Amino acid sequence: MSRRVSPNPPSRSALPALSPFSAKTKTPHWTQALTLDLIIRVLHKTILHPFLAWLIPLCLRAQATPYSHTSFVVTTAYASILSFLLLLNILNKRIAYGLPRKVSLEDEVVLVAGGASGLGLLIAEIYGMRGVAVAVLDVRDVGGVGMGGVEEWEEVHSVRYYRCDVGDWGEVERVKGMVEKELGTPTILINCIAAPINGMSITSLPPTAISYTIHSNLVSCFNILQQFLPGMLSSPTGGTIVTLSSVVSYLTPAGLSDYVATKAAISAVHKTVEAELRVSGDNDRVKMLLIETGQMATALFEAVKTPNNFFAPVLEPVQVAREIVAVVDSGNGGVIRLPAYGALVNWYAVLPVAIQRLARYLSGIDSAVGVGVEKGKGNGSERVVASSDSVSSEREREKGKASSSSKGSDSDVELIEADA
Repeated sequence: MSRRVSPNPPSRSALPALSPFSAKTKTPHWTQALTLDLIIRVLHKTILHPFLAWLIPLCLRAQATPYSHTSFVVTTAYASILSFLLLLNILNKRIAYGLPRKVSLEDEVVLVAGGASGLGLLIAEIYGMRGVAVAVLDVRDVGGVGMGGVEEWEEVHSVRYYRCDVGDWGEVERVKGMVEKELGTPTILINCIAAPINGMSITSLPPTAISYTIHSNLVSCFNILQQFLPGMLSSPTGGTIVTLSSVVSYLTPAGLSDYVATKAAISAVHKTVEAELRVSGDNDRVKMLLIETGQMATALFEAVKTPNNFFAPVLEPVQVAREIVAVVDSGNGGVIRLPAYGALVNWYAVLPVAIQRLARYLSGIDSAVGVGVEKGKGNGSERVVASSDSVSSEREREKGKASSSSKGSDSDVELIEADA
């Protein structure tokens, strides 16, 4: 899909080399593709699939194997156990999240908060190319200069861009009226607002950086829920709310105190709203989908090195976007945790503390953030803070930088716009 680029695009030297086919990037070894996720996916498609498991006893019966034969008994029991577990999983989801709502794309209006780049941009383009009315909210200008600008959609005519600081209640209220007038009441709300990563210890974090993170991640979450949830409740089609969080809210790696705190709060807000919908009886009409991911291959995590590529592979945004769109289209709610280790994070808290410490040491999670985040610059140091700036106005950002710089070179924070 072709899009018109900013009239003054940034030079190639100013952009990070993110492409795996870059001339400066070495071809990864084949072992890099071997991950726990790949092994689990293969197992689920083969020996752990009930359909394939039932083929074995059927083949044995085709050979006139007696019912009492050990091979027939064992294979039948194995296939029965897999089928029983599958039925339990389906029953568990139905009890927890109810029946799926009916989704008709021609009647849906998708709103993507923080959709000018990264994962949000992918989701907006997917729905836009399918002819769905899409509203993208982001703080950056269309056709702006440098990484702070947003490319303009030309061929995807159903995608509308609205410049909005989602952390500002007044701006969200203003844009809400524009979206409802031009596109209709949003029925699918996808919160992809990026979170800044400071990569600093709690004693090194300046107060402005902490306030910025809370404003960017948490306040914006409250604003969009309070503004757009009432419209979904009154809509005849209901709606779906997608919240993007992170598995680090359970694992709490060193150097991410502000980021982890806001991500944990976002997950808590999502679950609380889900409980309120269940109590009011609206959970069948408005579905809640929580996305908790690990590290993604975006500029937000560019300075973070994955602690273990086998257990914690770096996710491509298209992988996450594909999972989100599939569940939203099915009309279901629930929780998506990627990669595979994300499904086990709830068990981490019940482990003995000694085992938790050993797991952290072996995985290297507490040293991952420190790798590549801080780099020397002259006689001082430079801290990189990655953010999509989807929720902070230019005025507040400049004010924060000026306030931070007045405290000395040790508390300088450079905000670099990046993908979420």
